[in-house]
Amino acid sequence: MMKYLQRLGRSLMLPIAVLPAAALLIGLGRILENIWENSASIASISGFLVSSGDAILGSMGLLFAVGVAIGLSIDKSGAAGLAGLVGWLVPTTILKPDGVANLLQIEVDSVNVAFNNVGTQFLGIIVGILAATIYNRFNNKKLPEALSFFSGRRLPPILTSFAASLLSVVWLYVWPPLYDILTSFGEWMVGLGALGAGLYGFFNRLLIPTGLHHALNSVFWFDLAGIDDINKFWSGTGELGVTGMYQAGFFPIMMVGLPAAALAIYTMADKNKKAKVGSLMLAAGVASFVTGVTEPLEFAFMFIAPALYVIHALLTGLSLFIAATFSWTAGFTFSAGLIDYVLSYTLELANKPYMLLVQGIVFGVLYYVLFVGAIKTFNLKTPGRGVEVDMDAGDIQSAINKDSTDDDKYPEMAKIILDGLGGAENVDTLNYCTSRLRMELKDTDKVDENRILQANVPAVRKQGGPNVHVIVGTDVEFVAREMEKLI
Repeated sequence: MMKYLQRLGRSLMLPIAVLPAAALLIGLGRILENIWENSASIASISGFLVSSGDAILGSMGLLFAVGVAIGLSIDKSGAAGLAGLVGWLVPTTILKPDGVANLLQIEVDSVNVAFNNVGTQFLGIIVGILAATIYNRFNNKKLPEALSFFSGRRLPPILTSFAASLLSVVWLYVWPPLYDILTSFGEWMVGLGALGAGLYGFFNRLLIPTGLHHALNSVFWFDLAGIDDINKFWSGTGELGVTGMYQAGFFPIMMVGLPAAALAIYTMADKNKKAKVGSLMLAAGVASFVTGVTEPLEFAFMFIAPALYVIHALLTGLSLFIAATFSWTAGFTFSAGLIDYVLSYTLELANKPYMLLVQGIVFGVLYYVLFVGAIKTFNLKTPGRGVEVDMDAGDIQSAINKDSTDDDKYPEMAKIILDGLGGAENVDTLNYCTSRLRMELKDTDKVDENRILQANVPAVRKQGGPNVHVIVGTDVEFVAREMEKLI
């Protein structure tokens, strides 16, 4: 189950990766509108950009259906995505209020309000799972000669249409009570106010090692429980000072706090290892500050110094609690880095976002002081200290030349990582998410972590059983492609 949920969480990253486009369109539109608010021509351009971004945010359920179907399919085929699209269109068309009224032979005004909001990301995930399951089972199925045209990859979308029809019947009766439960849960969390935001931030970080934080994020950021924090913030349909409370507190952490933690780790590294540790921490810190991608940095200390990671999770929860308490709000569509901060700054529901930078400075000091203090007091084996992460082993920097072109770098990284995994023949499955490779190996005893580190990657993690993760960074997809070629 853990393995499947991790795959599902990874699959959610495909549609989520589209959100920065929406942020860019809406953010630019709002900026133009604020600068030239009296210009009719600029207003037209602004409206065009904002509407383009809204089109993406308003279709998240559809994007989830297609993205999950592709992500869970055995070969990431576009045919699985088509099956997901078909599976989405059937229930969302059948279960419109007028369709429900016709099915139940009642007046449209008597239709349960749940069917005004049937096209949620929740349904999209279910449809994506259904489509992927059918695709994986029937994509190689051969039909009799007379029907051979519909064999192979043409068959799953057809079968999905029938399965989606049955799902529509089930959803007709399941969705209203489920909608009430989800809505009540969302109202309960919102009712907790700042405390709810703080608890969410704490558990969000704790789930990072398992990859299950994506599932938790879906509850608060999207429309699974009626909160829909991202869409409401960027579309301006939420409440000032409230909408964005599940996003804002991440900015002080990702833009200032974690880079300060990287500085602390560098400060405490052994003198003869500072140059190599500094290179690693600088790259990870810049990624966190600019893009909000934190995994390369978090995985550098998460498992070798778990006490630091607990401090990090607590500070994240505290940050969300403080931002929500004072109603300081900003929003993101991908992650809480500088890019999303700038784009969201002028939005209608952004409330005193400059205070998040002030809060960030305070948290930067907290991170640095607490990390340095904990490393000293407990002699924690952070990168550059002790043998747990031997930065000298194999001479990481010499294996991959930083000045080499991508055409040379990624194939070489793939070769080194595969060699460290025990060779291509030792790899059963290979997948990737935002910043890490996820493998299932036939024999994890063959893993040579020091050899893998020669690929200039931040960390390697044995997840239990046959599962091994290699933290690469935001260019993980290109490394994965080269590994797939070698395998």
